[in-house]
Amino acid sequence: MYTLYIANKNYSSWSLRPWAVMTELGIPFEENLVVFADGPNWEEFRKFSPSGLVPCLKDGEVTIWESLAIVEYLAERHPGVWPEDAVARAWARSATAEMHGGFSALRNQCSMTCGQRVQLHEFGDSLKKDLDRLQELWTEGLGNFGGPFLTGQSFTAVDAFYAPVAFRIQTYGLPLKDKSAAYVQSLLNTDSIQAWYEEALKEPWREAAHEEEIAAVGTVIADYRTTD
Repeated sequence: MYTLYIANKNYSSWSLRPWAVMTELGIPFEENLVVFADGPNWEEFRKFSPSGLVPCLKDGEVTIWESLAIVEYLAERHPGVWPEDAVARAWARSATAEMHGGFSALRNQCSMTCGQRVQLHEFGDSLKKDLDRLQELWTEGLGNFGGPFLTGQSFTAVDAFYAPVAFRIQTYGLPLKDKSAAYVQSLLNTDSIQAWYEEALKEPWREAAHEEEIAAVGTVIADYRTTD
């Protein structure tokens, strides 16, 4: 059986992607959650990941790191990771690669925190540009392939890569047009994303660097995480 190494569900957007693919598609795996430390994680994460980062997938003696590489490895072994239609599959891979390498303003200003709600101190041009591009991309996918997911009726890897964005939009109250808002709600309503969210809220850990990043960009107006 696969072993998927991830970090805190409240914070780790990269971990969510392969986890959502495997959970939503019913690919069996053992989850190994390694909590972010208050300080460098390099030594601890290097015990299982060559890059010292999460996520990392173990398949027997094979180690696969980086979320996109993990998804491609799974796609070679399991149907449904990518759309079956060649045109939809090409579009999905392009949109996934754009998410994997882009949207830096959104990433930097809106760190993932599933359990909090944050009012941003400012909404600058760079963040607006990223949000406009996201909506353009989503509108194209939904229009071309019929929705409710980006390449049709089924949740695939491209949706998993945008799932952390759905959490960011929920957390920071980012404004969306109707079609994009409906897509975000479709993502948040999937069984896998609901399960991740519920487990994130139950986590007792608080990691100082993430908490400081969030406090620096906005005011926390609600926190639904466990207080135990």
